[in-house]
Amino acid sequence: MMTENPTKEALQLLQTLIGIPSVSRNEEKAADLMTAWMEERGLCPSRHGNNILLTDPDYDERRPTLMLNAHIDTVKPVSTWTRDPFAAEMDGDRLYGLGSNDCGGGLVTLLQVYRHLVKTRRSFNLLYVASAEEEVSGENGFRRILPILPKINVAVVGEPTAMQPAVAERGLMVLDVVSHGVSGHAARGEGKNAIVAALKDLEWLSSYRFEKESALLGATTMQVTMIYSGTQHNVVPDRCEMVVDVRTNECYTNEEVLAFIQAHVTSDVTARSTRLQSSHIPLDHPLVKRCVELGRQPFGSPTLSDQALMPFYSLKMGPGDSARSHSADEYIRVSEMEEAFELYLKLLDTIEL
Repeated sequence: MMTENPTKEALQLLQTLIGIPSVSRNEEKAADLMTAWMEERGLCPSRHGNNILLTDPDYDERRPTLMLNAHIDTVKPVSTWTRDPFAAEMDGDRLYGLGSNDCGGGLVTLLQVYRHLVKTRRSFNLLYVASAEEEVSGENGFRRILPILPKINVAVVGEPTAMQPAVAERGLMVLDVVSHGVSGHAARGEGKNAIVAALKDLEWLSSYRFEKESALLGATTMQVTMIYSGTQHNVVPDRCEMVVDVRTNECYTNEEVLAFIQAHVTSDVTARSTRLQSSHIPLDHPLVKRCVELGRQPFGSPTLSDQALMPFYSLKMGPGDSARSHSADEYIRVSEMEEAFELYLKLLDTIEL
């Protein structure tokens, strides 16, 4: 049974979670706690690694399915914290602690939303997924649980957005670009300098503008962020390596952008992965239309989440502020969690998918 104050109960759970370090790939103790907490309240979670799944007890494959999702893991605390990142300190309306904003507030609030809605009559199935390794897009995070999920029609992802609906999200590719030359003695000008050979590609990667721009996300962008070359001052380098950060909008797939880049440079180009695609949900989707009715403002998000791994429509909307994520002295406001719980219920209690 839920308490009369679901946010107070959620806050207590979040305070306990903050006290358990759960940096990506080390979420086991936090997942243990959440699993036990659910079981103590009569829920039936299933555990898959450090991912936790709650399935609608009235699941009916003839109905559409809505998934609620947030992640358990955190980044490592930065060195400039002025508080203990694992102390879960209350200061007025603020709860300080690592993972409080990203995305503990959404994690525990959506769990309470699930507990409330699962007891009501609905026209859709309801799932809750607490995922691991989100901050590193790890193999044992959402990707591990995806194959066992039933067909999902739409998801609500509880990342911090000040409870505004992110209806599009940038994708990500990291490219390794390698230019080749021939080594030789620098004093005699022998060989072929790989750095010089890379200059034309470097210029193109830095200046090219992709044609299709998004009203929500702007242009697909490329940034050369790292360059390596040479072994010592008197040896002409035979290899120049560049790392390129590519952020795609919803107008292109990562595979399309990769093929286009490969066709326009002379260097070898390989993607470390193409799986982190840009995501979007149509503006006329019932969830988006309901958000607008509730006074929410759809927007495009530059930050990445597990949405990039979801091959179905998803909406990113959660308590907190993205600007606080990955920062020192991270916090969530209790009032933000209270607002989120009420807004989630207004969004979902009468929705027809």
